[in-house]
This record gives sequence, C-alpha cells and structure tokens, in this order.
Amino acid sequence: MPKYDINDPTDLDILRAQFDMISHAEWDEYIELAEERNIGYKNINILKSSSRKAGISKFLSPKVIQWVMNLKDQLDEEEDEDEDEN
Repeated sequence: MPKYDINDPTDLDILRAQFDMISHAEWDEYIELAEERNIGYKNINILKSSSRKAGISKFLSPKVIQWVMNLKDQLDEEEDEDEDEN
C-alpha cells in the first residue's frame, strides 16, 4: 500500500474511499484471517470495530482508518504469499 499522509486532505479522502469500498462480509473474512494468523488482540479488535462501521468511514479517525487499511494490506499480502507457495 502506498504511504498516505493523514494530514493531507487528498490522501485522507483516498483512504476513506478505500475503506468505504469494503463490505461488511469482506471485513468478516479479514477478521477470520487475522484470528487464524493470531496477529494480536488489539489488531483483531480494531478490525471488528471497523467491520461495524463498514461503508461509513466518517465515524472513524484518520489514524484508525490508516491502521485498519495497513492491516488489510498486510493480510492480503500474506494471503497472496500463501497462495503462491501452493
């Protein structure tokens, strides 16, 4: 994922749009994957919190959105690596 500056309004709009495109069902898949990979209590809880706000990023702080999107990208990368190995 590109490095976004949460203090830049354009970057923040991009992050919010990317967050809003993820459905509640997709968040559930990320939560399951995070629990399987045991990525940590705080990370799993922030994913669960984000799933409740799916599509409505305006209720999340910029820091939380950036954290969650970084976790999503990390999980996607790990999933791609696992598929490449098989």
